[in-house]
Amino acid sequence: MKKPVIGIVPLVDIERNSYWMLPGYMKGIEEAGGIPVMLPLTSDREALGQMVRLFDGFLFSGGHDVSPSVYGQTPSGKCETCCAERDEMEKILLELAWEEDKSILGICRGLQFINAAMGGTLYQDLEEEHPSSISHRQSPPYDKPSHSVSVDGDTPLYDMLGTPSLMVNSCHHQAVRELAPALRVMAVSDDGLAEAVYAPEKTFVWGVQWHPEFSHPVDENSRKIFKRFVDSAAPDSRNGD
Repeated sequence: MKKPVIGIVPLVDIERNSYWMLPGYMKGIEEAGGIPVMLPLTSDREALGQMVRLFDGFLFSGGHDVSPSVYGQTPSGKCETCCAERDEMEKILLELAWEEDKSILGICRGLQFINAAMGGTLYQDLEEEHPSSISHRQSPPYDKPSHSVSVDGDTPLYDMLGTPSLMVNSCHHQAVRELAPALRVMAVSDDGLAEAVYAPEKTFVWGVQWHPEFSHPVDENSRKIFKRFVDSAAPDSRNGD
C-alpha cells in the first residue's frame, strides 16, 4: 500500500522570525505508516490548493492562541500571543482540505482553530472564563497524563478505543466554548470542556485537545489516534483497494 503523505502546519517562532517542528508530530505519523512533511508558512491560495491536491492529509498542530478575530471577538486581557500569518494560512488550508474531503487531525490549537473557523467560539482564557479544579496546563513532563476524559459511546473515538474514559495529558489555556455546527463532541473533561471532536459528514476530521505528539511513545491510545488518521488518508484505502 502506498504510504500517505501528511502535511503538518508549521510551528512559528515570531521572535526568531522562523518556523519549526516538534519531532513528536513527525514520529507519530511515521510510526503510524505515513510520510510527514512540514508545510511552508503561506497564505497563497494557489500554492495551498496545490498542496491539498498533492498531500493525502493534514495535521493542524499546536502553538499560538487562535486570534479572537477568527470567531468574531476582540482579544481579552488574558488572550496570549497570536500569529496572524498562521491564522490566515489555516483558514485557507482548512477550507480547501474540507472541500476535497482530505483527512484532517487537529491537536490542541488545531482542534480550537478548526472549531473557530467552522463557526464555533473559544474560551480565551480558562482560568478567567471557566475556572476549574482540573489542571489543563500541566507542568513537564508532558508525556504523563494529568486528568481523565469521558468518551461518548456513540462516537468513532469510542469505537476505536473501546473505553468510556481515558487519561490524557493537557497543556492549554484556551478551549472550545460554543461548538461549530458541523462538529460533534467525542470526549469531555470532568469540568465540561470538549476534549475531542469530529465532523460526521467527513471521512476523517478529528480534533483532540490533548497531546498525542508527546504521549505516543508511552501511550497506546495516542498511537491509535495517529494510526487511524494515517490509515484514513491512505490513497489505496480511499480508492477501495
